Amino acid sequence: MSEPLAGKRVLLAVGGQMAAARAMLALDGLVARLALVPPGLAPEHVARIATDSDAEIAVCDAEGLPDDALPGLPRIDVETASRASFEATVGTGRETEWALATSGTTGAPKLVAHTLEGLAGGINTAATPEPGTVWSTFYDIRRYGGLQVFLRAMLAPASLVLSDRHETVRDFLVRAGDAGVTHILGTPSHWRLALMSNALSRLSPRYVRLSGEIADQTVLDLLRAAFPDARMAHAYASTEGGVGFTVEDGCEGFPASLIGTRAGIEIAVRDDALYVRSSRTGRRYLGAAPEPLMAEDGFVDTGDLVERRGDRFHFLGRRSGVINVGGAKVQPEEVEAVVNLHASVSMSRVRARPNPILGAVVEAEVVLRAGTDAADPAALKKAIIAHCRPRLSGHKVPASVRFVDDLPLTSGGKLVRRMP
Repeated sequence: MSEPLAGKRVLLAVGGQMAAARAMLALDGLVARLALVPPGLAPEHVARIATDSDAEIAVCDAEGLPDDALPGLPRIDVETASRASFEATVGTGRETEWALATSGTTGAPKLVAHTLEGLAGGINTAATPEPGTVWSTFYDIRRYGGLQVFLRAMLAPASLVLSDRHETVRDFLVRAGDAGVTHILGTPSHWRLALMSNALSRLSPRYVRLSGEIADQTVLDLLRAAFPDARMAHAYASTEGGVGFTVEDGCEGFPASLIGTRAGIEIAVRDDALYVRSSRTGRRYLGAAPEPLMAEDGFVDTGDLVERRGDRFHFLGRRSGVINVGGAKVQPEEVEAVVNLHASVSMSRVRARPNPILGAVVEAEVVLRAGTDAADPAALKKAIIAHCRPRLSGHKVPASVRFVDDLPLTSGGKLVRRMP
């Protein structure tokens, strides 16, 4: 069964994370390219990954790739392929190219080619793991952030508890707590949902990490209060740029001292945007007519805007997410960080609301903290807006506040920002 896969460009499309984990271990070193299909993608996005990766065969199951999907692509059952491939990879010496989908918040994913060496470049394999280490993550391991945790556990080696996209946050926290998880990673949005759950106390981690979105001071402080004895870190990483740096001082943003070259990584700020150059970055985008992934000098433009305040840089948000209010620019994440400081707010999303005069104004959707007195919602909305006025320029202050029960997340754990 391994012969049809050897040297081929393979699409890995399975439902469960355990099946994906076994297949990734079995196929690396056997296939020429391994394109990972994260769960929850629209069928047209799965088709795009198959096309952009130039897949010749699919390793799949019925949940990951239904029978009527991609009818022209040959397929092999994942369990059969994994069993046969483990033995076949021994001694081949083949370098498998890994293709990962970006986890953006506003449209179809792009496909980024990586080497396994580059993916593991941010992991200190020489360090001896702490005794009893058990890793886990809210991420799926077919996403860049989740794959980092998977590789950490496999290379250490250490135990790993996988999440299930069908389970609730509460059920995952209970299961992770019962399994004795010591090291756990998620996006700030993942952690805000966890902070709303009464099951958070089931966890007793030694290491808590945030990545994938801006970690504002509110969520960092709340996690510090929840886990006072844990090491706390927020990391900067992206599917294109790889792991850039990790901050462990408990403060939002990052020290200006990280700009420059260190340990094979170069961080630069150009036109208020963060640029990264290292062996951990992706090789290129895949597809029929891909845009360049990096500039001629090897730097990857992350698209993340930053602002220096004293001896520290603060993240403002994505260049692509700017709201134009009468010609003035507003970064949604900057406003959200202020809204989230209000004592009644659990999490928020800032979006553009059409306006006939200014073109757009700022609207904040807010999830209230449990136990908040919302008997007078109009007064509470006014209080949140009043809280923002002294902390933001006038055009950035929300013109309206709307209370919602929850906010949608992408399958990668980030706030959905695309307008419906």
